[in-house]
Amino acid sequence: MTWEVKADMYGEFLTPDDEAVYEATGEWPDADESGARVLTLHDDTGQSVVFSYDAVGRSVRIRWVNDQGVGMMDLFREGATRLSFTSGNSAKGISIEFHMGECTGSLDIQVTPRISVSDRLLFS
Repeated sequence: MTWEVKADMYGEFLTPDDEAVYEATGEWPDADESGARVLTLHDDTGQSVVFSYDAVGRSVRIRWVNDQGVGMMDLFREGATRLSFTSGNSAKGISIEFHMGECTGSLDIQVTPRISVSDRLLFS
């Protein structure tokens, strides 16, 4: 896996290159007007997650939409330090690590077979 590193005065955000994202998810990320990478992933029940990440801004956004198109969650967070994708026979997932001042944490998104989100942000 090849990592792209974007650094600023606050730290760096390690993100996999587009080919590694495709290998893990089966989807190529698109770019939005600001340059952020955007993926739309679907679970086995018809729900979807629109996941975007901006390596320069060290930010991520997760929008979860149910099978009827109703927004279930919209989360935006800055301070991301590492992004990784997991893929197995029956499950796909996204993991993001964060460091923001005195807080560290992780955000784990399981995409298949069903969408679930686990978020932890703690004082270091």
